[in-house]
Amino acid sequence: MRSPSGSAYLEAFKGLQKGLLNSLAMAIPATLISSLLGSLNGYVLTKWKFKCADTLFPAILFGMFIPYQAILIPLFQFMSDIKLAGSIWALILVHVVYGIPITSLIFRNFYATIPTSLLEASKLDGASFFGIYRYILFPLSTSSFVVVLIWQFTNIWNDFLFAVTLTSPATQPVTVVLQGLGAGQISHYEIQMAGAIVAALPTLLIYIVLGRYFVQGVLAGSVKG
Repeated sequence: MRSPSGSAYLEAFKGLQKGLLNSLAMAIPATLISSLLGSLNGYVLTKWKFKCADTLFPAILFGMFIPYQAILIPLFQFMSDIKLAGSIWALILVHVVYGIPITSLIFRNFYATIPTSLLEASKLDGASFFGIYRYILFPLSTSSFVVVLIWQFTNIWNDFLFAVTLTSPATQPVTVVLQGLGAGQISHYEIQMAGAIVAALPTLLIYIVLGRYFVQGVLAGSVKG
């Protein structure tokens, strides 16, 4: 009978180290940018009425229903044309654009619960467009930001299709590197399983630390009045 050993986890971490760094370099900025843009979109769509606003929101939401596979070939061609194919920046751009519909929806639902009279009073006091957002809406959006950050980080971290298509061997995130971990003439299943756990740790830790805020944030925009 063999005694327990952590050697598989050590080998898995060594094999995934570069992929983990690439995933962090991709997921963190993509999550932050898409969350901020979604917040601004939600603010504009709920509190600043303008022409075609009711048409623009469904058009933004339509992006949620476009399958990745449907745009994969033209997306790769576009990234090649703008010289981003094979880089982490390609993944950041894709995940920011694909994240805007869901982040806009979450923030729009939350901002709809904030009284418009509060913003109108701020306008009378001389607050600007960005002043209202910075000093009133942004501080009130903590719970929604937690929801969006967790949601976006999890989706971006777990992505495989865009990652395997748009990156080069030097920029592959952990989901792609994990596929070839322990491969060879003899399959090392213990290293592959340990690698799966190592790759899942960042998202697991986020849910452990921020899980209760996630539930609060989801419920925050569910009831109005």
